[in-house]
Amino acid sequence: MYENAFNKIERDLRAEEGIANELDYVEQTSWVLFLKYLHDLELERQDRAELDGETYTPIIEDDFRWDLWAAPRTSDGEFDHNTALIGDDLIKFVDQELFPYLAAFRQSATGPQTIQYKIGEVFTELRSKFRSGYILRDVLETLDELSFGTQAQRHELSQLYETRIRRMGNAGRNGGEYYTPRPLIRAMIKVTDPKIGETIYDGAVGSAGFLCEAYDYMRHDGLSAADFQTLQTRTFYGQEKKGLAYIIGIMNMVLHGIEAPNLIHSNTLNENVMDIQEKDRHDIILANPPFGGGERREVQQNFPIRTGETAYLFLQHFIRKLRAGGRGAVVIKNTFLSNTDNASVALRKELLEAAELHTILDCPSGTFQGAGVKTVVLFFDKGAPTREIWFYQLDPGRSMGKTNPLNDADLAEFVELQRSRATGSKSWIVNRSDLNEETYDLSVKNPNAAEAAALRSPEEIIADMLARDAETADILDNIRGML
Repeated sequence: MYENAFNKIERDLRAEEGIANELDYVEQTSWVLFLKYLHDLELERQDRAELDGETYTPIIEDDFRWDLWAAPRTSDGEFDHNTALIGDDLIKFVDQELFPYLAAFRQSATGPQTIQYKIGEVFTELRSKFRSGYILRDVLETLDELSFGTQAQRHELSQLYETRIRRMGNAGRNGGEYYTPRPLIRAMIKVTDPKIGETIYDGAVGSAGFLCEAYDYMRHDGLSAADFQTLQTRTFYGQEKKGLAYIIGIMNMVLHGIEAPNLIHSNTLNENVMDIQEKDRHDIILANPPFGGGERREVQQNFPIRTGETAYLFLQHFIRKLRAGGRGAVVIKNTFLSNTDNASVALRKELLEAAELHTILDCPSGTFQGAGVKTVVLFFDKGAPTREIWFYQLDPGRSMGKTNPLNDADLAEFVELQRSRATGSKSWIVNRSDLNEETYDLSVKNPNAAEAAALRSPEEIIADMLARDAETADILDNIRGML
């Protein structure tokens, strides 16, 4: 049912003039899904209050309730087509009444960690791109059939939503910033192994893939009520600069079962890293900060190592955001390991001295679809300086692409070997004492790989070509003689 519903919505949106691409699709589906989720959450809270003999005060009131404007019902529970808004009346209500009402929650909420504040932020950032009230009506009626009532239903919806995020990422351009391959995320989580009571932070949260996967990793049926509440409210934290990514991240966490995500809509790099205090730090950092970029000089002033490279600024932020003994896993371009500019050298030195960089995972080309860069994952523990680094060169044995992406099996050996840091044809150890103290070069150079056959010299290639040309001339002369 859920798959059919998503497919039908997609068909409807293809006919909507205001929705042009995969990013628009996810954005516009998100706000409608969010309102349906809120409606089901309110019904659940109301039922719970009645069982406890308490009075429930709804978050969304009056004509803005889902069951009054989106899916009105008759007294016998049937959909009421006579009172349901449609056409221009529906578009006018959504644009001029619904969105302003919901956006106002940002001002009236008691604090930024409340679901009211999240509602306000979502509808401050977003605007409806629907131009046809008839298409919007079809979408509303389709989504009204979906239910968020059970964990199984939320799980199925979250899987479908993740599929749409992945497609958006594969579409390239801005969408690619929001999607990190889930098998890579799961491997990073297995290595860092978060526990109940620890906090997890992503300062470039995007679609919240790291936080959602970490939640799935930590949540199991045997959790106590106290541990479940800890997971819900005091475990996952993130920040995101871009409005669309922020909305998608909130919706993704909501669908995974986190009612009021601790996400903040702000530019992480505007924070001066020297002002970070112990209360601001976290036990685990999982992140894939954006590559490239060109940060303004006023942003660079917030960091001791000043550079326009966005990922380098994020790495400085993450080092300082970890508690002593905390564990980090961060994706970064592989050129970070060998670049000779002052910022790269200084940052490698800081990482080696401020943390134990114990593992580097070298990812193959095609790991990030649509991105023409190779990446590595840095695994480090805050506190003691680096003594030795275990390298692992991931080789799935095939070319990866949209139809043949990275999968969990590709990373199984890495996760297993990382526990013992065993060496082999794909893994080796580099001692800190063997590094060049001027460059701190960490280039991936596998000493255990089979040597490639030596390339022929240009002189040999030219001589071979001339010999073949001579053979060809002889053959042609023979043919001419036969004619």
